Amino acid sequence: MQIRPEEPIDEPAVRAILLQCFPGPDEARLVDQLRSRGDAEIMLVALEDGKPVAFVALSRMRAPFKALGLAPVAVLPEYRNRGLAAELILRALADARSADWKGVFVLGDPEYYNRFGFSIEAAHGFKSPYAGPHFMALALDGDRLPATSGAVEYAPAFSNL
Repeated sequence: MQIRPEEPIDEPAVRAILLQCFPGPDEARLVDQLRSRGDAEIMLVALEDGKPVAFVALSRMRAPFKALGLAPVAVLPEYRNRGLAAELILRALADARSADWKGVFVLGDPEYYNRFGFSIEAAHGFKSPYAGPHFMALALDGDRLPATSGAVEYAPAFSNL
């Protein structure tokens, strides 16, 4: 398996992955809008035999510090339970850290995302429509985020979900 940044040639395959992995077209439209509006910061694909089989995106957020939002993450059903999502997330977080981003927010299952260092507690002081038991944050530069409160907003494309 190879992980690399998404290339324009991958877009149809990524769209197919998203359409197969989610119950409707919303996530595929989200990714299209993130790309077209310039909010997609890190988009990675996992390739098996040269074919994209998994995808992850990190997009810019409005926050009191330089922050990204993690979503969506998708793995074709026949490639699940091999650790591909985890490898993509780890690589995306490493790329974000290397690019001097300070934090990442995610809305998801705490049991899953805790393994990457995300915590509900780190996101607790931030105001977001998604605030609650599934809204988490991760500091990329040290153990703490540069701020512990304030408003955070995902890229505008998320409001269409």
